[in-house]
Amino acid sequence: MKSSIKKIILFFLFLLALILIFFTFFPKKITKEKIENKVTQTFEKIEEVKETVAPKPTKILESGLPNKHLISTTFVEQSPEKNWDEPWQDACEEASLLTVDFYYRNKSTTSEFTKESILNMLSFEETRNYTHDMNISQMSTVAKDYLGYKSEIIDNPTVDQIKKYISQNTPVLVPAAGKILFKENNHFNSGGPYYHNIVILGYDDDKDQFTVHDVGTQFGAYFHYSYSLLMESIHDFPDSGQKEDINSGEKRVLVLLK
Repeated sequence: MKSSIKKIILFFLFLLALILIFFTFFPKKITKEKIENKVTQTFEKIEEVKETVAPKPTKILESGLPNKHLISTTFVEQSPEKNWDEPWQDACEEASLLTVDFYYRNKSTTSEFTKESILNMLSFEETRNYTHDMNISQMSTVAKDYLGYKSEIIDNPTVDQIKKYISQNTPVLVPAAGKILFKENNHFNSGGPYYHNIVILGYDDDKDQFTVHDVGTQFGAYFHYSYSLLMESIHDFPDSGQKEDINSGEKRVLVLLK
């Protein structure tokens, strides 16, 4: 009798143990499965959101050019230490040339290296008796004889010509009337410089804007100018040798070729 009772008690204890095991472990399994499902659903939602906010794809226009393009490269300031005494006040040509050079060489920079690079270029220019303000022809010579690039000077450039170079990952150096640029860039002092140089790196037809590295301000990296204003600003250094006559300078831009 006692043996039978003992067996019954053991049976119920075994049964209780099974019940405890079931409710202890099986719900965790369900919870784990629910969590895995929830994680999967969350990632699916993330992908849906990414598709929703993804940028508009680049379109190819009838001209054969994409409707937008951007060249990424390091930003070279003409006054790397924020000192606007000479020669930094007029070092926009050197900084613009170095912007393209560093891009082609896939080189980053520091303020100290930029300073050294500009000073070295200025030393070379002194051997040619160039003044602080170089015109496009002189910049082309520096590009060839000092930096080692072939170059092309484009007279009376059009928006489409500039866009074509940019779409081929060729930056465009622009001599410009700084006081015209000032209309869209109030980071300049004193209404903007008479003579300035910038580098076009991109364009966006949806916004009718060029993207540039404007080396004359610390806020000049990937700065935007409208097509119309930038094209209006293009003027080479005037033949009179007086920067105040900048608006009489010829309309031309420069590209360096590897």
